[in-house]
Amino acid sequence: MGGLVQLLFRKLDMQITSDPAISIISLYVYMDKDIIYTPQYDTMKMITGVSKMCCDGVIQYLEKEKVPILIKDRHTCLDLNDSNMYVLKKGIVKVSLIMQDEREFNITYLQGPDVVSLYCDCLTQFRDCLPKIRIESEQAEFYCISKEKFYKRVKEDANLQNYVNTYYRNRLKLAITREQVMIMNSKAGAVCSWLYRLASLFGIQTQKGIFIDLQVTNEDIANFCGITTRNSVNRVIRGLKEKHIIQVKNNRIIVLDMDYLKQFTK
Repeated sequence: MGGLVQLLFRKLDMQITSDPAISIISLYVYMDKDIIYTPQYDTMKMITGVSKMCCDGVIQYLEKEKVPILIKDRHTCLDLNDSNMYVLKKGIVKVSLIMQDEREFNITYLQGPDVVSLYCDCLTQFRDCLPKIRIESEQAEFYCISKEKFYKRVKEDANLQNYVNTYYRNRLKLAITREQVMIMNSKAGAVCSWLYRLASLFGIQTQKGIFIDLQVTNEDIANFCGITTRNSVNRVIRGLKEKHIIQVKNNRIIVLDMDYLKQFTK
């Protein structure tokens, strides 16, 4: 089991048991067959949708408290502060780790609403690595609230407690799914599975196919798939275009054959 998955297990244990206000849940619950044996991104999309619905309570609380909104433009980075919680209200961000040798390892995309600081708290457990949050949509809106005030509210609100617990469970499911797919596939298969994931999350159905409404570079794909060189991704993308699986127009990808990509997610 990979480092991110192990880290999420440890984070679940810390988050659930360190605060008496949050119920203790045995970790074996998170290893049921639904998580381990069905690595399909349709399930991933459902998890993401449930997470958004659960986040509504967080947004309602922040709006009631009139927490100020921070607006960031595309390709700027969020200045992470250990004393604050950042909640993505609208927009898309890319979560990555910066290694000691300055290489960047992409972890995931998060789409609002999402409490991005919960995810970043996981990543801070990686020693000698720095979490990075970069805005990928034209703009992104964040609520910024002190961690002390946020967790005080969590202790008082059962729904918020449930959201925090569920957040790590859902992220663990996605981490296990992604790791299984990456291990079982070749470089080409890893790229195909990642494109399927992007289409599932950000795809818009058009007459030609599914338009991925997110600008993604080959370097981004390489960093997400654990491929060391962008040239390897270039070859895979070129092959998919030649087979009429995808089209690329104005730096946007249109998936013409989702069934072809889906086979690499099983």
